Amino acid sequence: MTVSQVGPPEVQPAAQPAPAGRLHGNRALLTASAALVLAVLVLSALSLSVGAGEVGAGDVVDYVLGRHGARDSSRLSLVVGDLRLPRTLTALAVGAALGTAGCLLQAVTRNPLAETGLLGVNAGASLGVVVGIAFLGVHSGYGYLLWAFGGAVLASALVLLIANRRGGGSPMRLVLAGSALGATFGGITSVLIVNSAETYDRFRFWVLGSLAGVEGFTKLTSLAPVLAAGFVVALLIARPLSALALGDDLAKGLGHRPGVIRVVVAVAVTLLTAASVALVGPISFLGLLAGFLARAVTGPRLTAQLLLAGLIGAGVLTGSDVLARVVSRPFEAPVSVIIALFGAPVLIGIVRSRRMASMGMTDPAADESPKGGRAAAVRAPRPAGSDSLVVRTGSLSLLVPRRAAVAAFALAALLVGAVVLSAYAGQSQMGLSRTFGAVFGSGDRFDVLLVQKFRLGRIVAGLAAGAALGLAGCLTQTLARNRLATPELLGVNDGATAAVLLSATLSGTFGAWWAGPLGALAAVLVVTTVSGGLGQRGYRVLVVGLAMSALASAVTQVVLSRRSLNSAGSLYVWTSGSLNGRSYSVAVPVLIGLAVLVPLALAVTRHLNVLRFDDSTAASLGVAPGRVRLVCMLLAVGLAGLAVGICGPVGFVALASPVIAGRLAGPLRVPVVGSMLVGSALVVLADTVGRIALDGAEIPVGIVTTVLGGPFLLWVLLGRSAATRV
Repeated sequence: MTVSQVGPPEVQPAAQPAPAGRLHGNRALLTASAALVLAVLVLSALSLSVGAGEVGAGDVVDYVLGRHGARDSSRLSLVVGDLRLPRTLTALAVGAALGTAGCLLQAVTRNPLAETGLLGVNAGASLGVVVGIAFLGVHSGYGYLLWAFGGAVLASALVLLIANRRGGGSPMRLVLAGSALGATFGGITSVLIVNSAETYDRFRFWVLGSLAGVEGFTKLTSLAPVLAAGFVVALLIARPLSALALGDDLAKGLGHRPGVIRVVVAVAVTLLTAASVALVGPISFLGLLAGFLARAVTGPRLTAQLLLAGLIGAGVLTGSDVLARVVSRPFEAPVSVIIALFGAPVLIGIVRSRRMASMGMTDPAADESPKGGRAAAVRAPRPAGSDSLVVRTGSLSLLVPRRAAVAAFALAALLVGAVVLSAYAGQSQMGLSRTFGAVFGSGDRFDVLLVQKFRLGRIVAGLAAGAALGLAGCLTQTLARNRLATPELLGVNDGATAAVLLSATLSGTFGAWWAGPLGALAAVLVVTTVSGGLGQRGYRVLVVGLAMSALASAVTQVVLSRRSLNSAGSLYVWTSGSLNGRSYSVAVPVLIGLAVLVPLALAVTRHLNVLRFDDSTAASLGVAPGRVRLVCMLLAVGLAGLAVGICGPVGFVALASPVIAGRLAGPLRVPVVGSMLVGSALVVLADTVGRIALDGAEIPVGIVTTVLGGPFLLWVLLGRSAATRV
């Protein structure tokens, strides 16, 4: 009895410091929360006081408080009651929703770079809106609301289903699954709007993300139950999600079910994000920004993170909307671009943080499978006769790899067939034999003129661009030791596209081929500088590259929205990747670049083979990894930039070409020549499909490769060897 009475006082002194620490932490948290609430109130007051209509802060206060008969004024009722008040409340609700969703997504993936765009919600919502416009004639805000919400829910559900196959999804698989499905949805969206000026005109303003179209409370009240449900689910799942941060095994030991937790989090994120996109359009980086800042203030307490992330998101979106109204008067700047400018520095701070490794930012492992990596190094010293053929001419001898040679001949034959088919497509009255003869300058003079002047010039441009993209993809995949590291995933394509459009806007003329390489170089410099370099931080490079693509894509959309409909429509076709109207003259820069850069790539092939191993192994074999990596990066950037400058961003060719060529040639060599042949064949065949798929209309080659490339990326992602790495 005595012991039982003495026991508690003995335990209590040892526990004294913890409550004091918690009290100090709670006090700091309360102070930060109060400051955030005050900031949100101030920004809300600014939002109500700034805008068109010449209504000042005093009139707004009178209207809100119902003083001096202000609510009887039709002018104040219109400006404040129907425009500014609904817009401000929508900004607060959407900002809080995106901030909360971003915080949830970062917690469940243990990835500080995760944000709501990873679920493909933006692409799904865009596709839903375009389907509604193109097929059902939807033109009202409420119609956009329903279709955007349906597309967003479908996209996020598919991404989660794909990313969690084969044992559950890692952060990397979630990122790439979202990117792949988003690309496919984006390609389908482009197919629907590229040949419809009316559909494109409506879509190009909605896709920027803006609160300018908010009028009245109809939209907000219709989706308020969805937002409320999302907030409630987020708060209820906070405690189980905190247990999941300890690891699946410990979470199970505490009585939780990790799989169910992830599904519930996905439901909450989808509800919050889909409703937000349906209200104001796609807005990137807000979830990233709010989640990061909330975590910096609260530490590991997830419930507090969610509350502060909501406050931060509401304040950032409201403040950005105020800036959007004043920075370019009398016009409005897209609020998504304003937020992206804030999000970029935060992104740099995150990826350079020392806590990256502890927060899920692990590098993809080298491929240890029998098809590559160190296993290849063991098999490399096999006898020449087993895999190679020795060709002797006098005192000279050449070692020709049999499998690679056979693959090269097969690909060359495929390429010839693709050229003939492309020349024949659309000219069926000529017959295949006449077309084949016209390609080589024989037969009827009219046939020769028609094929060689109007068809072969376009084909040559496609061959050159495809070879450049294939070689660029081969180089980037090899130097990054990751077959998913390609120019389009590193932001190179979108950077080159934005540079070409900016040069056209500033100079008034379109077609500056040099702008593409400059934009590509700027993009890759930013990506490699922020991520810490290629090769050793492949995960960082990929995620920062996706963020760079989002920034450059926002710039592209702003440029297109500022041009006339006819000009924007033609430029949109080019930004989708098009060979329409291309001839020998536009292919010359790429051909010259290939003539210079291909021999350099062949010269460093031996070093590329060694570079597939770790840096210490490469250095022991006499290779300077840093120097070789720099040369390869410059070669890849130059090639990709030239290709984009000529025919626009043709997606996924740089990803697929090295993978296909590597499967054909074998794992022991870097498929430099094979990647070029595959890239040329893919571009020519995709261009042919785009010309004949729709009767009376043409689908740009970049849209065809994007629609088909998304499933290809998923196949690469879900493959057995990829599953061991991501």
